[in-house]
Amino acid sequence: MSVRLAHGMGEAPRAMPVEAVVALGANLGRRAETLAAAVDELTRLTLTSDVRVSEPIETVAVTVDGEDEDAPRYLNAVAVLRTRLAPAELLASLHRIEARHGRERRERWGDRTLDLDLITYGDERIDRDDLVVPHPRAHEREFVLAPWAQLDPDAEIPGRGRVTDLLERLRR
Repeated sequence: MSVRLAHGMGEAPRAMPVEAVVALGANLGRRAETLAAAVDELTRLTLTSDVRVSEPIETVAVTVDGEDEDAPRYLNAVAVLRTRLAPAELLASLHRIEARHGRERRERWGDRTLDLDLITYGDERIDRDDLVVPHPRAHEREFVLAPWAQLDPDAEIPGRGRVTDLLERLRR
């Protein structure tokens, strides 16, 4: 398996657009409104176009200890977009959108007003301290796979397989 290490921030925009997948989630505040506003911001990102978004699904919160039925439920969706932003710049843009919606990074996998995860960036594999794609747990998360499969049944996670096959395995 080869790993392509992308350059850091300041990497020049891509000449050709790349398809990227972003998972959206919120379990605090006005979840639906927050997701809609975040999608609107995704559509206005520089060098980005063709943003398609799944219907949101409601899911139980997942913590470091597993599912937490007592935590507020999440509203999750997936966006597929075309971008010429470098992967690190796209991730930085996602973090800025989260911050505008009150995201605080206090505890790992804690409740949040908005969570935007970069799931894939084309077929690239990036493994750095600040950026890993494909997202290392996306293939284990029904709340990522189900909305993504709804949006693009032929989608694949590089190195993991078809999203619909991964989802079927999880549900068994």
